[in-house]
Amino acid sequence: MIDLLQNLLVGALLIIGAAFTFIATVGILRLPDLYTRMHAASKAGTLGAGLLLVALAIFAEDHATVTRALAAVVFLMLTAPISAHLLAKAAYEAGYRLWDRSVHDDMAGTGKDKPSDS
Repeated sequence: MIDLLQNLLVGALLIIGAAFTFIATVGILRLPDLYTRMHAASKAGTLGAGLLLVALAIFAEDHATVTRALAAVVFLMLTAPISAHLLAKAAYEAGYRLWDRSVHDDMAGTGKDKPSDS
C-alpha cells in the first residue's frame, strides 16, 4: 500500500513539474520581450525543475541520491531568482528596453541616468 502511495505521489509530482517546465518553455517562446521571458524561465522553470527533483528524492532508495536531489532543490531555489534579477538588471543597463506596450518602467531614472542631488 505504501509503494502505491509513493508511486502516485511521485507520478503526480512528475506530471506537475513537467507541466510547469512546459509552461516556462511556452513563455520563453511566446512572451514579447527579454524581461517577461526571463520571468517565465526563472519562476515556472525553477518550480518545475524543483518538483522533478523532489519526485526523484521521494523515489530514490539511495540516501546519497536523496541528499543530492534535495541539495539541488535548495541551490536552485536560492540561485535562480537572484541570477534572473541580476541578468535583467544588466540587460536593462546594456540597452535592452521594455516591450513598447509595457505600462510602467521601474528602472527609469535609476543608476547612471539618475540626476545627482548636488
